Amino acid sequence: MNQDSDSSDQPTAQDPLLLLKTLQLLWTKKEMKKLKEEIRRGFAGLEDPLAGLLDMLESGGDWKGKGHSLGYCITAELQLWIKEHPAVQQSGIKLKKLQARVLRILAQCPANLLDPLISIYQLHTADRNYLLGHVSHLYHKGNYKEAAILSIKLKLQPDQDVEKMCTPLLLQDKTNLVEDYVGEYPELQSKLLQILDTWCEPGFNIRDITRQYQGLSRYKPDKFNRKMLSKLVFRLLDRFNVDPALCPNVINQRHLRTLNYLFYKRFVEKTMTQENWTDHVQSTVGENRWLQGHLIQLLISHCDLNTAARWARRCNLPKEMLPYGVADELQKLQIQERVEEAAKAENYEESKKKDYYQLPIPRANIHFLQTWEETLRCWEKVLQPGQVVGIDMEWRPSFGMVGKPRVSLLQIALKDEVFLFDLPRLLEQAETEGEKEKLPHFIQKLYSDAAITKLGYGMSGDLSSLAATWSALKDTDKQAQGVVDLLRVDKQLQKSSIDWKKGGRKVDVLSPEQSSEERGFRQPEKGLSLLVQHVLGKPLDKTEQLSNWEKRPLREEQIIYAASDAYCLLEIYEKLCKDPASFGLSSDLSGSLVAKPSLKPRAKKQLNKQEVSSPSGQQCKGSEKETTCRPAPISPKEFSVVCDNMLQGLGRYLRCLGVDVRMLENDDDHRKAAEIARQEGRVILTSGLPYQTLQSQVAEGRCFSVNCSEKAKEQALQVLKHFNVQVSLADIFSRCQVCNCDKYLKVSRERMRQLVEGSRQAPGAGGAGCLVRCEEKPSQSCDAAMPACDAAQPSCTPQGERLEGPEQPGASAALVGGTVLQVAAIPPGVLDKAELTDFYCCTRCGKVFWEGSHFGRVVSQFQDVLVASGDEQRVYELS
Repeated sequence: MNQDSDSSDQPTAQDPLLLLKTLQLLWTKKEMKKLKEEIRRGFAGLEDPLAGLLDMLESGGDWKGKGHSLGYCITAELQLWIKEHPAVQQSGIKLKKLQARVLRILAQCPANLLDPLISIYQLHTADRNYLLGHVSHLYHKGNYKEAAILSIKLKLQPDQDVEKMCTPLLLQDKTNLVEDYVGEYPELQSKLLQILDTWCEPGFNIRDITRQYQGLSRYKPDKFNRKMLSKLVFRLLDRFNVDPALCPNVINQRHLRTLNYLFYKRFVEKTMTQENWTDHVQSTVGENRWLQGHLIQLLISHCDLNTAARWARRCNLPKEMLPYGVADELQKLQIQERVEEAAKAENYEESKKKDYYQLPIPRANIHFLQTWEETLRCWEKVLQPGQVVGIDMEWRPSFGMVGKPRVSLLQIALKDEVFLFDLPRLLEQAETEGEKEKLPHFIQKLYSDAAITKLGYGMSGDLSSLAATWSALKDTDKQAQGVVDLLRVDKQLQKSSIDWKKGGRKVDVLSPEQSSEERGFRQPEKGLSLLVQHVLGKPLDKTEQLSNWEKRPLREEQIIYAASDAYCLLEIYEKLCKDPASFGLSSDLSGSLVAKPSLKPRAKKQLNKQEVSSPSGQQCKGSEKETTCRPAPISPKEFSVVCDNMLQGLGRYLRCLGVDVRMLENDDDHRKAAEIARQEGRVILTSGLPYQTLQSQVAEGRCFSVNCSEKAKEQALQVLKHFNVQVSLADIFSRCQVCNCDKYLKVSRERMRQLVEGSRQAPGAGGAGCLVRCEEKPSQSCDAAMPACDAAQPSCTPQGERLEGPEQPGASAALVGGTVLQVAAIPPGVLDKAELTDFYCCTRCGKVFWEGSHFGRVVSQFQDVLVASGDEQRVYELS
C-alpha cells in the first residue's frame, strides 16, 4: 500500500469554524449538556485543538462581553479536556506561534478568559522579554488597564517601572488595580509609596504629572489631588504593613492637620484642657523642625508672642528659625507666670465642682491596678452573682493615623469603688511571665456571666477595641450576656423629650486661662455627657477625653475622669430603674434593657476616642452611625437638612424626593452648616473631615456623615434609610428643584401659551435667566439656577396665589408677590403636546414645571424606598 492510499484512509479533520457554528446553535437553544458533549467531541476531531480554539475566538465576537459567554464555555471545556489528553500540548516553534496569537486576543478579552488562556497556552513559560515587549506595546497604545492586568497575570511587575505603569491608572482613578499591581511585591510597594510621597512634597506641582497624559481617556483630574494621594498612601501603609517613616511628606502633612485640629479644639471650641492639649502637641510635633516651625506660626495667630516664645524655648528652636518678634519676646519671659497659672488652675477646679458631675466616692476608693496580684482582689468582688458593674475603656486618640486603637485603660466600677486596669502594663507582665490567658479569661468570664449586670455606653465599640488589643478577646461580643447598653436609653430619651434634643447650657467658666470677657456658652453636650446631664442634673467634664492615655504616669485629672466615666453608669441605671416614667420610659425598664450588645459599630464614643481625625480627610462613616434601634418613620415633609460643600448632588436628589434641603456653596465655610442647623432645626449632611468639626457643634444625632466614595443617588438612599424617611409618589417633585419652595401655581396650557407669546413680544421679560423678584426669608434663598425641565405634577399648590398684570401682548408674567415666571425657558413644541393640560409654576423663583418622563426615571431609581400612600392625588403613568 503506497503512501497516497494510506493517507486517503485517514479521517478528514474537522473545520473549527464549522464546529463553532454547531456550538453557536446549541448555545442559542441553551442546551448546555449537549453543548459540552459536542465541544469535547469536536476537539477530539480537530487536527490541532489549541489552534482550533484560537480560530474560533478570532472569528467570533460573543466572547468579548462581560460575564458568561460561549467563548468562555468553549475555553473552560478545552482546559478540562487537555488535562485528560495531555498529549495535545504543544512545544517549541509551534507553541511560540500559538502564544503570539493568544497574546493578541488577551488584550481584548474579558477577565474571566485570562487565566484559562494563559494556562492552556503556557504563557508563563514564554520568553519573558517577548511578553514584556507585548505589554509595552499595549501601554504605548494607551491600553494602560489591559497592560497592567496582563502584567499581573504573567507576574511581570519586577521587570517593569512601577511609576510608569501606575501613574496613568491613578489618573483614571483605578486605585484598586494599582494596589493589586504591587500586592505581592514588598519592594514595589515601598517604591510606589515613595513615589506617591514625593508627589505630596510641599511645592511639588501635580500638574507636572498630569500634563504628560493630556489625551488620556477617562481621565478624572478631580480625583487626582494631594488629598486623594494622602488617603491612598495611608491605605497602602495599613494594607501592606509598611513603616510610615517611608513617607515623611504625607506623615508631616497629616501631623500638620492634626496640629490644626488641636488648635481648633483648644482655642475655638475650647474643649481641651491646657495639660491635655500640651501632651498632644508635644507628641505630634516631636523633634521635627518643620512641624515645630508651623507650631510657632499657629501659636502667633491663635495666642500671642509670649506663648510662641515659650514653645520656641521648649522646642529649643534656633534663633534663625524664629519669626520676627518671637526672638525678642524669648528674652522677656519670667518664671513667675508659673505661680499665676497654678492660681488659675485652683480657681478652675473649684468652679468645676459647681458645673459638672462629681464622683461621689472618696479618692482612696479608686484603685490603679498594674500587677496581676492587684487584680485578684478586684475579680473577687466583681465576679459575684447579682453584682451590677459599670464598664468603660480609654485609648489614645489616633487623629486619623494608621492602625486600630489599643485599649490603654479598662475601668470597672462597683457601688463603693472603681478599679482602673493598666492594660499595657498588664499585657507586658503577662507576656514576660508566659501567662497571656489569665486576664482575658477573667474578662470573658465577666461578660459571659448572665448573673452579673454589665453597664456600658456604646458597648460594642469598646468590645471591638478590646479585641484589637488582645486577640484572645475577639469573640467576647458574641458570648456577652446580661449587658445593658445605655446608648439605647439615650436614643429613647431623645424621642421622649423635646428639651433633650436642644442640649447645652450656659456656664461661667470654661478654661482656666479665660478672662471674664471670653466666658460664654459652652459647646452643646452630647453622648454620655448629655445623658448624665439629663438624668443626674449635671454633665460630665469631658476635657480629659482626648488625653494621651498611653502616657504614664496618668495625671490626677485623668484618673478622676476615667473613674467618673464608669461610675456615672451605675447612678444613671439606678435612677432610671427607680422612676423610669419620669423620663418618659416604660415601667419595665430594668428587664427590657438587659440584652446582648449591638453588633453594629459604635456610633459616638468610638469617634470621640479613637477616630477623632485631623483635617486630613477621614474615611466616611455613614454606615457606622447606625443606631441600635431604627428611628420612627417620617415623611420627607418632616425632614429638613443642610448639605455641606461638595454634596450638592445629594441635595438635589433629596429635594427631588420632597425633602426640605438647603445647600452650601463650594466656597462657603463648613461651619455655616452648623449655624443653619441650629437656627432652623436641620440635620447636617457632610462627609470626610468636616464631620468631626460639625458634629461637635450640634446635638447628638443631628449630624450625619455620608460615604464620600459613593455616587449621589447611593448617598441619598443611605440618608433615607438611616433616618427612616418614607417617600411616597406624592412627595416626588413636591419641592422646586431650584429654590426649595414647596408651593406652586397651577396654570392651564392655554393661559401658559398666552404668557409665552407675551414674553416673546417683550424681550428680556420672563426669560430663562431673568432676575427673580420675590420676598423671602434669608433661610429660604435660592440655592441654584437651572433651565426649565419636565417634572411630575407637584403634590401641593399654593392657596391664594394668582397672576397679576394685564393679559395684553408684551406683558411680563408675574405673581402678586412680584415673582416673574420663567415662561420663555419652555422649549418650543412643549405647548403643542396634547397630553399636557397644566403647568406648575414655583411661587418663589418662577421656575416652570410640567409632567414628563423625568418623573418616571426618578421613580425607577428610588423604587426600593417608595411606600404606598393612601392619599395619592392621582395615578402617575411612567413614560
